[in-house]
This record gives sequence, structure tokens and C-alpha cells, in this order.
Amino acid sequence: MAAMATGQAWAQDGDKVSVHGSIQSDILVPQEDNKIGTGTYKEDVLTNTYADINIAYKSLEVGTRLEFTEYPLPGFEPDFKGWGVPYLYAKFKTGKGVDVTLGDFYDQFGSGLIFRTYEERSLGIDNSIRGAHVAVNAIKGVQFKALGGVQRRYWDWDTDSWLAGADLEINIDQYSKRMQENNISWMVGGSYVLLNYEEDGDNIIVPGTNFRLDMPSTVHAFDVRSRLQTGNYSFLAEYAWRSQDPSADNGYIYRRGSAVLLSASYSAKGVSALFQAKRSENMSFRSRRSLTGTSAFVNNMPAFAYQHTYSLPALYPYATQAAPGEWAFQGEFGYTFKRNSALGGKYGTKLKLNVSHIRGLDKDPVEPIYGNTVMGTDGYETGFFKMGKLYYQDINLQMEKKLSKSFKLNLMYMNQRYDKTVIEGEGGVIKANIGVAEGKYQINKKFTLRGELQYLSTSQDQGDWAFGLLELSALPYLMFTVSDMWNTGETDIHYYMASVTGTYKAHRLMLGYGRTRAGYNCSGGVCRYVPASKGLNISYNYTF
Repeated sequence: MAAMATGQAWAQDGDKVSVHGSIQSDILVPQEDNKIGTGTYKEDVLTNTYADINIAYKSLEVGTRLEFTEYPLPGFEPDFKGWGVPYLYAKFKTGKGVDVTLGDFYDQFGSGLIFRTYEERSLGIDNSIRGAHVAVNAIKGVQFKALGGVQRRYWDWDTDSWLAGADLEINIDQYSKRMQENNISWMVGGSYVLLNYEEDGDNIIVPGTNFRLDMPSTVHAFDVRSRLQTGNYSFLAEYAWRSQDPSADNGYIYRRGSAVLLSASYSAKGVSALFQAKRSENMSFRSRRSLTGTSAFVNNMPAFAYQHTYSLPALYPYATQAAPGEWAFQGEFGYTFKRNSALGGKYGTKLKLNVSHIRGLDKDPVEPIYGNTVMGTDGYETGFFKMGKLYYQDINLQMEKKLSKSFKLNLMYMNQRYDKTVIEGEGGVIKANIGVAEGKYQINKKFTLRGELQYLSTSQDQGDWAFGLLELSALPYLMFTVSDMWNTGETDIHYYMASVTGTYKAHRLMLGYGRTRAGYNCSGGVCRYVPASKGLNISYNYTF
């Protein structure tokens, strides 16, 4: 089920009190289906439900959130289960460029290489900080932030570890009249994060020995970056470094972590281009060293793989390899052929080519010190430009073409390489070719019909897949959808789904019934395994 996160918009009218909020409830009434491997259910109804309320009066904002996940949807970690009020904050705006927040908050330094806290309900992620946050914008062209506190992990705030951090950005162009006259903006910034652990918080014994690892009680992380924009061009360079932080993610080695990110883009009428490169090594950074999975991350490594919205291209999504490290490249080129040209036709034609190429690091293991394991050592040696085997590759070409006033056609071809062993733990390398055709026909001002046909061809894993969808929109209130994902290769199983969605003012209700295939739900390079399910799906959203 799709979960819609609602952002809060603040508005004040003189001395009036402004109240905003939202309710989101995703419900599954499950049915067991041995054919698709749903397993058994202890509860008759499963739900993830959230209710937010925010109140603003003059310079003060307060907010809270109620969460009910006592009987959660399938696929979330065991500790996700619970209910209560895990989010509560008060924010005071001085009116002189200083904002102070006490309680729970989210923030990000730069691209998030050393610090990013956020909420992503579809993944079960909420790594907010409980403490204090200060943002200062009192000096022209200068933004400063400082924060400190403990991190949330589901229904627990572990006071055995705490963090503090600061971020500074300076817009150089604000002090240069010549740069402003030439439409040039230049930002330089830097960040620092300190993560402190209780000295005896970890007791890691090297297997087969009596040696106890001496774990660092503090971890330091730094980030420096610069962004330059001039005319149609934009450039970003960022470097991050983290001190020794042995953890379950990296096999308790003592090698320091680092990341380099470069990005260049060009945008003009009818044409756009983007190139990005990233090298990351041992940059998994958590407030709890012994954990794996999706929780307790202090940072977030940006994904350099195209995030697909079509069902079959998203069948094998890439998860960023933060601890092992990776070399990642992404390029994108878009071009619009003008109307009434040879390739543009009457309405014009849009083409977009995207290439993602991600490899591991070529590593040479060091000699073990304790027994037969590299625990307690630097783990390996490698060179900056030494690349390992291919983890993931995606080459896709998309075309958008309006054929008439009432019909629009989208086509896509995708060639994919996916190392399932690296990303999921087993399965080998999958080589796939995928084709997508989407048509949208406006019947009249009230009714629109949309359809999708997709096919994935591969000789690995479960073989070929086919997907079809029909969607009828009846403005302004209703939308009817039927779809089927069919494994034509190994299992011959149909994953059918039918739903109706109603929208009225600030209310949105979706009712659906069918099967959901087991697989990974990913966002921003972070993935959650979702087991197969069947049953009645209900999703309700309301904003006020």
C-alpha cells in the first residue's frame, strides 16, 4: 500500500491561532495464500496509523504526533511494533533570524553524508533527534545550525549514546556585487558531528578467542562542500570523513570512513544534462553499533540509481552499499524536439536517457591479528581509484509523445544488470531487458483512461514477468484501477489487484483487494523487504 507523508504548512493571521494537522491510516485485512507464500497471521487487522497536529501562535509553534503500529503491516522490523506519542516539539522564532527548537526534530547537513534525520513511513524510518536545535540566519549570506540530543529508534531513545553537531554555510555571492550582476551564486559550507557512546556500552569478543575489542567512545565526522551556479550550469563538490567506528555493518573493523561526491548539471529550454559521481567507503554511521537493518542511521548516502515508478523496472531496485563502499556514476540527458519539426511532430517529442553504473571497491584483506578474522584490524587495503565488480547497471531510454489533443503515449526501454547476491544476500547476477508502454486518453473533460503494458525478460531468478494496468479517472472524485503482475517464467502466478480511490476536499480514501508480490520497497537507496500479502487494503488520508 502506498503511504502518503503529509508535510505541515504554517500560516499565521495576526494574533490568531493557526492549527494544522493530518491523519494517515494504512490498513490490511489479510488473507492467507499458500500459493504466493503469505505465511500465517495472528491478527485479523493490521495497520500503521499516524495523527499529527501542529499549532502556531505568533512566534511559537508546537506540534505532536500519535502513532499506532501495535499491529503493523507486514515486513517491518519487530521493534517497530508499538503505540504512543513519540514526537513532540516546541519551536520559538525570535524574529531576528534565530529559531530555537526543543523536543523532537529532523535536519540534514549538506547532502546527508554525515548527518540526516528524516521520516519515511513506507520504510518504517523515523530517526529523529530528541534534544535542542538552533538555527541562525541573522547575518546576510550566512546560515548556522547547532544541535544535540539522543536519537529515536522506534519506541526507544537510547541515552547510552548521544550526538551533537554544527553546520555552517556561507553564500559568497552575497558579498560580491559583480557575482550578483553576472547571476553567479557560490556557497561554501562545512559540518561536524560528534557521536558519543558509553564506554562500556559494547562488549565485543572476537570469535574463537578471549580478546575483547577496545571500542572508541567517541566518533567524529566532518563534511566540507561547495556549490557554484552560473547561468544554466550548476556544480557541487562534497567530501566527508569519519573516524574509527567498528560496527556490525563493517564487521567490527577500525578503518576510517570517507565519501566524495561530485555533480554537474546543465538546464535550458528543451535540453538538460546531469552527471554525478560518488565514491564512498565504510560510511555506515549509526547511533547503535550492534544493529543492522534500516534503523538508527545518523547519516544517509544518496542513491545514484534511477528510482523507477513503473512496476517491472522497479522489480530489482538498488540499495546503497554504505558499509562495503561503492563507486557510483549517474548520467542523464533530456531533449525536447520542437513542435512542427521532423522529429517533434505536431506536439513535440521528449526524450530522456539515463545511465546508472555502480561498482564495488577492489580490496585486499589485511592479515588477521586475532584468530582467522579481520575483526579489530583495518580490514583491508585499497586504492582510491581501484574499482571492484559491477553491483548494478541501468540504461534506460524514455520517450513522451502527444499524438493528439486527447492521447499521450510514453515509451521506455531499459537494460539492467543487478547483483542480487551483493544487494540481497543470494541469487547471482540478474540480466534483464524491460519494455514499457503507457497510454493516456482523455475521453472528455470528466473521464480519463490510462493504461500500462510492461514486460521484463530475463533468464535468471524467476524468469520473465508481464504487467498490465487500466485506470479510469472520473473527475473530480473517483478513480478505478485494475492491474495484474504475472510471472510468465518460473511460477506462473498472477498478482492481481483492483482498487477504487475517492477524493473529497481534504479527504482521500482508497479501497483495494488483491495480491502483493514479495520484494523490496526502496526510497533514496534505502530498502525494506516486504513479504507477499493478500487481502483488503484500506488507505485513508486527511489534512486540515
